[in-house]
Amino acid sequence: MQGLPRLRPTVNDIAREAGVSLATVDRVLNARPGVRAPTIAAVTAAISKLGYVRDLAAANLARSRNYAMAFVLPDSDSQFLTALAQALTDAAAFAAAARTDIVLRRYPAEDPHALATLLTDLAPDVAGVALLAPETPVIRDAIRSLARAGLPVVTLVSDLPATGRDHFVGIDNRAAGRTAGVLMGRFLGPGPGAVMVVGDTMLSRDSVERRHGFDEVMLRDFPAVQVLPTLESHGRADTLAQIVTATLDNRADVRGVYLLASGQRALTAVLAERGLAGRITYVAHELTDHARAALMAGQMDAVITQNTGHLVRSALRVLRAKADHAPIDPGQEQIRIEIVIRENLAPLLAASRQERSIRY
Repeated sequence: MQGLPRLRPTVNDIAREAGVSLATVDRVLNARPGVRAPTIAAVTAAISKLGYVRDLAAANLARSRNYAMAFVLPDSDSQFLTALAQALTDAAAFAAAARTDIVLRRYPAEDPHALATLLTDLAPDVAGVALLAPETPVIRDAIRSLARAGLPVVTLVSDLPATGRDHFVGIDNRAAGRTAGVLMGRFLGPGPGAVMVVGDTMLSRDSVERRHGFDEVMLRDFPAVQVLPTLESHGRADTLAQIVTATLDNRADVRGVYLLASGQRALTAVLAERGLAGRITYVAHELTDHARAALMAGQMDAVITQNTGHLVRSALRVLRAKADHAPIDPGQEQIRIEIVIRENLAPLLAASRQERSIRY
């Protein structure tokens, strides 16, 4: 006769095996302070011996625990940020079913002190923070304060590794820059010339890493092409128009332009006004509504992009795992670099519509 199926070990079994109270087991499982190292070791040993696997969903349900996860984004009219905010809206209903509330907060893009204040004010009310921010000392210190308060922090799109953040969700931006370099060089073809590089601010690590990757490829594989110093628009369309116009006025040899961050609409408008749209190689990042139209019209040559839905879902999964002191699956959280040109745009549009139906 076969024996009865083996019952899953419980917290009561752990407490009995380790010789401690249920309250102590709970404190160890939830990484709360006030437990001595030998006691933690005894509870951990009991967990390993018994093969205990924690049912986090059941535990949270029993405690009626809801997670409030804050997503903190710059307050700008960037179409990419608009798409990211829409992805948060799309994920909200599915996240709610998993007892997770999404809290969206915006901050003035050029005011790191306002962002630092916002992060400090958020700390008591949320279980984790995901943010897209530039790399400045005041922001670094604010994120470190969140870590000291026990809040998991995820950086989105642009990493801040010196802050002690828990995880980065986004593409490999250096590899994205190298990809842009290959595309630029091959679209340009043989011969000398110059390439403009335009960004918001070089305080953003994603732009710095993209520029480094771009330079690596251009110097190695296309040495006849001169890559000009980065022009910074600080997210302003009028500034972008001025600096690009001035460069075109002074450099008749410009054959290409690489846009590191936002500003697609302003840059396309300047090129169109000068009769250069479709005649100058134009590589950018993020598949916005404008980028789709510009690709179809032949005004833009290639876009390097990342899936905003995947960014949001990955950030939510990582924040939940960090809040529960649970492991993450690195493969599931790897954000892919995607290359879009006019010839593959229609299949991607169909895939994007299907993406909206994917559940959290």
